[in-house]
Amino acid sequence: MQKRLVDFAAKIGLPLSLDQAGRLVQYARLVWQKKDFLNLTSASGVEEILSRHICDGLTVAAKIYAMAKIKGWTHPLLADAGAGAGYIGMTLAVSLPQAEVTLIESIEKRCAFMNWAILNLGIKNAKVKNLRLGQGTKFAFDFLTERAMGQLPDILEACLDAVKPGGVFIAFQGEHPQTNACDAARCKAALLGIDDYQLYCDDKKRHLALFGKHEV
Repeated sequence: MQKRLVDFAAKIGLPLSLDQAGRLVQYARLVWQKKDFLNLTSASGVEEILSRHICDGLTVAAKIYAMAKIKGWTHPLLADAGAGAGYIGMTLAVSLPQAEVTLIESIEKRCAFMNWAILNLGIKNAKVKNLRLGQGTKFAFDFLTERAMGQLPDILEACLDAVKPGGVFIAFQGEHPQTNACDAARCKAALLGIDDYQLYCDDKKRHLALFGKHEV
């Protein structure tokens, strides 16, 4: 399982060591251990957690890795909104050790699980915030990702509000991105592009929608 993650990461341009891949496998096993009690996943096993969820996280990590290099951000501030069990945020923290990652989740028991997983795995560059974006919070992240908060037109403003000027909001989208229904200009941002990608587990086409926050 570790080598498959390393090979997938290499294919998409993300450096990932066997040790990092091993930590991601350990994390997937923690999710599986607590899945029934916390209703964390509908996956059929650890392998599906890795192939569906962790590889989604590696895909966006590769995008952030490349964009941070271009921008010259050596220690970027990252966040994943609506983190759930931490699939994306934990993967970002493990695969991008030079970044500081905040996992934002409104459900307390899921936050407790993520804190427990962070402690068990010895992850030093991740922290959990038990809150909902747009409810009196103020952030300025370099990159913010979102996969499960809701419909893109409904969450765009709250997500972009948490991104600093010059920063990037990256939303996971399915086969048919909802970007045409979004008014990025109203949020002082612009659509940078829609990147398609595939996981190694199937041939389904998925997308990442990238929005850039205007500089002040």
